[in-house]
Amino acid sequence: MKRIPAVLGTGCLTSVLVLAACSSGASDTEPEAASTADLAGQTVQLLTHDSFALSDDVIADFEASTGVTLELVSGGDAGSMVAGAILAAGAPTADVIFGVDNTLVTRALDADVFEAYTSNEAQALRPELAERSFDGRVTPIDFGDVCINIDDTWFAAEGIAPPTTLDDLADPQYRDLLVVQDPGTSSPGLAFALSTVSRYGDGWVDYWQRLRENGVKVAGSWSDAYYGDFTFGGGGDRPIVVSYATSPPAEIVYAEGEPPEVPSTSVMTDGCYRQVEYAGILAGTDQPEAATLVIDWLLSPGVQADIPLNMFVFPAREGTALPEVFERFAPQVPDAEELSSEYIADNIDEILSEWGAVMGR
Repeated sequence: MKRIPAVLGTGCLTSVLVLAACSSGASDTEPEAASTADLAGQTVQLLTHDSFALSDDVIADFEASTGVTLELVSGGDAGSMVAGAILAAGAPTADVIFGVDNTLVTRALDADVFEAYTSNEAQALRPELAERSFDGRVTPIDFGDVCINIDDTWFAAEGIAPPTTLDDLADPQYRDLLVVQDPGTSSPGLAFALSTVSRYGDGWVDYWQRLRENGVKVAGSWSDAYYGDFTFGGGGDRPIVVSYATSPPAEIVYAEGEPPEVPSTSVMTDGCYRQVEYAGILAGTDQPEAATLVIDWLLSPGVQADIPLNMFVFPAREGTALPEVFERFAPQVPDAEELSSEYIADNIDEILSEWGAVMGR
């Protein structure tokens, strides 16, 4: 099997523990949408995490239609990128940032990282995302769900029904079959831990004690879990793994040789956790007008249609047609677990500490 690219699994969150809240005092004046005729020849820098990917022709279309050169600046994983943006708040190293997710956005907002701007394209956002702009300081661009993935071939061969709920994962029938990621070092690992906090409330620690007693294995990263321990991805001995709702389509898209008609894996939709990625203009940019063009472009129909097969997440723009492989094999979970960004910011350190204590790490 050809390896699914790291776009699905990067996002090490070591730096989520050290994000500093240094306020810079963003301007109260929201930049207006720019006229492209006035900006031809300028260069605008887009700071992204290392999972950002769009087609070359989509980027070329932006440059051709605006006359503005788009320069991509890699900020490392999402946690490192946001930590750097906070440290540079008010004197940014780029003009626009993409990839601040809902586990990190509150800390960036508290540090006045963003310049408010509401794009006219935001009117086309899915209704459940349109209200997530934090007074226009950030704009939702895409979303995805972290979910339990099942190796259907393994369960069929063993004659065992796969789990269908979070509670099932602690059932002795599934002892030593689950691998998760450390929430302190892995974005999907953190999302899965947060899903249990959302589902079980004060009982989430007891749930993890049950998982530990049932032989759950903790890997350091998504790649370690998926390609090392998961029976499908790496020939390991764990047929249940924390991954993404879009992992089964990726299995088909990146298959070696003739792609299979149906993926060998499927998604357990109970207990999925919703992740939303935002973009925003960086406060203090000396290219505020050109920066508005980037936000408009990220929400445009062309970019939104390009997102699924490049970043394996769902577009935020309502009505965007999805690739057939998404329609068939990537469930959109209507009732995914989620915690408010404010709750996460206030409680993340305690959650990680309690998780480490119950898991003996």
